[in-house]
Parts: sequence; structure tokens; C-alpha cells
Amino acid sequence: MDRLYQGTVRFRESDYQDHKELFQQLKQKQSPHTLFIGCSDSRVVPSLITQTLPGELFVVRNVANIVPPYRDTNEYVATLSAIEFAIKALKVENIVVCGHSNCGGCNALYAPEEKLNEVPHVKKWLEISHPVRDSIQKEYPAVEEEKREWMTAQMNVVHQMQNLLTYPYISERYESGTLNIIGWYYIIETGEVFNYNRQSGEFELITENYCF
Repeated sequence: MDRLYQGTVRFRESDYQDHKELFQQLKQKQSPHTLFIGCSDSRVVPSLITQTLPGELFVVRNVANIVPPYRDTNEYVATLSAIEFAIKALKVENIVVCGHSNCGGCNALYAPEEKLNEVPHVKKWLEISHPVRDSIQKEYPAVEEEKREWMTAQMNVVHQMQNLLTYPYISERYESGTLNIIGWYYIIETGEVFNYNRQSGEFELITENYCF
């Protein structure tokens, strides 16, 4: 805990001072341009990956960067409510769904039943991505584990992009051209980020001259 406490002090004395004027501008209002849906994995840091400042990203993080299909409900739904707020209240211009290499949530899709029973809420949550698992097992039954890992993480990103379009207020803006839905795959050990190309169905490395 000492490390965390000291971190707050260093932030106030260093990073905060570097952006003091920005924080003053943000004290009453936020106007992020992008909803970033990422994995809760500690190795994935949205603002670091995108080199963005406070106020630019509205971030939703959960196990395996999952987007539940839209539904009317009286339950407590954290991810759905955050998406709703970003689109309806903050009126973001972009949604990025970012998966990553060595994703524990995606790998857990193939875990033995008895192992998943130890984390029942995670087990239930991962049901949303069962179509990804089932598709890979059907189409690539003999694929080696390493290849299956990145295929699953990438296909999972595409699946969540599709789930976003089940939200009426998202599909409406997407179809009108006022909202971008973007899929990324981040490789932890190289720092590379790949963008999903809808036309080719492939993830392409984002380079300095990459055009969206």
C-alpha cells in the first residue's frame, strides 16, 4: 500500500503540475471523444496505449472486453449503463473495442468445467463469448494452442463490435455516419496495435501513415 500512497504524492507533485491547467478546465465537465472498451487486465493501460490525456477517453473495462447484447432490464448492468451514458449523455464520436494478447478471459473460454465452477460469475459472464469459442472449435478443431489464443482474442473483438450494433441508439448513429466503431488487438510484448479492417476481415498493424 505504501507504493500506492506515495504514487498519489508523486502524481500531485509531478504529473498534475504538468497538466494543471487542463485539470482546471476539466473540473466541471468532461467531453471525451472516445468510448474505450478494454479488458480489466492490469497490463492494458488505455491512456498509455493511445497517448491520450485526461478527459479524452471514457473507459469501460471488464473481463475479456465483453459487450453484452442490448436488452431492456431492471437489473444492475454496469457495462450497459456505461455504454448508454457515453453515447447518450457524452455523445462520444468513437467506440474502440480493444482486445489483447494472452487474454486470461479469452483463454478461460476453453477451461475445464470444474475450473470455471470456482469462479461462477466469471463463468456466467463468459457465456456472452461462447459463440466465439464454438466457432473456432468447429472451424479449426486441430489448431495449435498459441494460434488459437490470438484467433480467439481477435474474433472476440469482432463479436463485441457486432454486439454493439444491437443497441438501437448505437446502430442509429453508426448507420448515419456520426459514430465510428473500431476494433483493436494489442500485443503486450511488442506494443503493436492492430486495427480491424471490415472490408478485408483482417487485423492490420497501425503504423505512422495508417489511414482509418
